[in-house]
Amino acid sequence: MRFSAVVFAVAALATTAVQAATPKGTFKQAHEYGSGTASDLDPISKGRVFQITEKIMSRLVRPGMDGKPSPDLAESWSANATATEWTFKLRQGVKFHDGSAFDAKSVVYSLGRVKDPKIASPAASTIKMVDKIEAVDSHTVKLTLSAPYADMPIQLMDYRLRMIPDGSGDTVAKKPIGTGPFKIVSFDAAGTTVLEAFNDYYEGSPGVARMEIIGIPDAQARLQALLAGQIDMERGITQQQRPLLASNAKFKLQDIPTGNWRAIVFRNDMAPFTDARVRKALRLAADRKEMLDLVLGGGGVISCDNPVAPTDQYRADWECKQDIAGAKKLLADAGHPNGIAIDIHVSTIEPAWTTIAEVYQQQAAKAGIKVNIVRVPSDGYWKDVWMKKPAAMSRWNERPADQVLHEVYASGEKWNESGQKDEEFDQLLAAARRELDFEKRKALYQKAQMRLYENGGSLVPFHVNRLVGLTARVRDLDPVEDFSVRWHLVKVE
Repeated sequence: MRFSAVVFAVAALATTAVQAATPKGTFKQAHEYGSGTASDLDPISKGRVFQITEKIMSRLVRPGMDGKPSPDLAESWSANATATEWTFKLRQGVKFHDGSAFDAKSVVYSLGRVKDPKIASPAASTIKMVDKIEAVDSHTVKLTLSAPYADMPIQLMDYRLRMIPDGSGDTVAKKPIGTGPFKIVSFDAAGTTVLEAFNDYYEGSPGVARMEIIGIPDAQARLQALLAGQIDMERGITQQQRPLLASNAKFKLQDIPTGNWRAIVFRNDMAPFTDARVRKALRLAADRKEMLDLVLGGGGVISCDNPVAPTDQYRADWECKQDIAGAKKLLADAGHPNGIAIDIHVSTIEPAWTTIAEVYQQQAAKAGIKVNIVRVPSDGYWKDVWMKKPAAMSRWNERPADQVLHEVYASGEKWNESGQKDEEFDQLLAAARRELDFEKRKALYQKAQMRLYENGGSLVPFHVNRLVGLTARVRDLDPVEDFSVRWHLVKVE
């Protein structure tokens, strides 16, 4: 969201018209069981199953259909002249699933848990700039920041910042209570989790009576479940799988441009990737256009190792053609004149990962880089492989520029997956957050992105167009990115 002044206000938007129809039918969806036995329903934990939490809990601010901040449980917000204090007016009459009232205490508690160092939530970085959270009255909350920050509402769109009742943190992992359109009946991460419609949802009764969220770790198995009618939705359809659904009247496809990205991550703090010259050589060896064509059939946007979404207001763009000679020279300068051998850990949890690794293996060989693809189990990948191996596959859903640059790359952040420690990069981000002038703030964020390209450890070849497969019986699931879906509107026939 672009701000050119230091005083902001958002008027309350009209809520979606209340649905009069009685909820009917069951909608079935899979999740990948990527956290294995550590899976839970605490929205701010590492093991959260977001396919469940997104349906049972609400945020203060959510992405609008245009991707910009839109009212959810907060119906309006404003800032003081220096953008160091933000005031949020809460929606009246909202109920939690247990019948208790949603109010300012709920917000103070929910956001306070995120910041609690004892919990060590990965979401803490999103509101790191918040020094104080206080209830002004029963339906007004004020956030006091450590420094000016013009984009605070964008931070609160984070899909993990869900509201729960005051004092419910001890039970949220297994028996969460939210204000969302569905409430939990039973939770079985490895099997089937059952949700039922919450008819007191503030936007009206949901369109379906029941949801079943099924743990299916393997991407191919999820596709087969969709084809067999065992689930109604699969978010991970590949371009190669498109013909299976496009020619079958039992299914429909949604082709959604996103800022989501896939990556090969080389950890800066593990040999041989501790040398910035090696990291850049590995990235120069990639032909991103060929990779996009072979992996996604062209269904995406080339990214020069830049995690910021193509449509983000702070996005910086530059060219990054394959440079085999440059890669060889950097490797020689780093003490590898005869090339280098590396392992890349890959699982089938994400359908595109194996193909990305195989294409890169062929491309990198031209620069004397021998890539050994190590295939590992999908079950527990995020717990046992990601951030633990020197080189592994990763993926992220779209986040605003400030959030993704901090959360994934700033020194000391919990989910800094490449182990980057770059003082100059950190200083650029800090300066951008303090800068109230939009153009100056944009220049700082773009300089940080270029710094990341020169020194970082992530090969981000492209942003993906997400292909979502649906059974033909699904209605009113708008083709929007994951965390913008209005789940109460979805119906099945």
